[in-house]
Amino acid sequence: MAALDRIDLALLAALQNDARLSNKELAGKAGLAPSSTLGRIQRLRDAGVLRGAHADVDPSALGIGLEALVFLRMVSHSQQQADPFRDHLLAQPEVATFWYVGGEDDVLLHVMVRNAAHLHDLLQSRIASRPEVGRVRTEIIFEHVRKPALPSYL
Repeated sequence: MAALDRIDLALLAALQNDARLSNKELAGKAGLAPSSTLGRIQRLRDAGVLRGAHADVDPSALGIGLEALVFLRMVSHSQQQADPFRDHLLAQPEVATFWYVGGEDDVLLHVMVRNAAHLHDLLQSRIASRPEVGRVRTEIIFEHVRKPALPSYL
């Protein structure tokens, strides 16, 4: 894909803040004709720049009373162990986000649970008990705010 221009960035910024905008509304924000806007949006999807549209769901409305970041240090870094372990973690319904990270830890998880007992059970029975895990560190999330904006340096 060619480099993104200011119009592409304007469209991406608008969609990041509200993915339900109509093509006509997007065209107005970008200063384009609706047909040109539709073509640009399709090109951004085809190039993999736009990966989807997502609903912002309030976790507490679903009975999720606790969110946490779980930092894992693996015993071994072999691909033979890492891939099945990643698949195991992603199969856990409480795992909202998975990252491989560099630094002191190897894996960072964002987990969403009903309460502290649910978190304890998840960590003890399905994460810390795995042979791939050398250390687990958990940080409770008091507030989670997603900043739907592109970096200003783009």
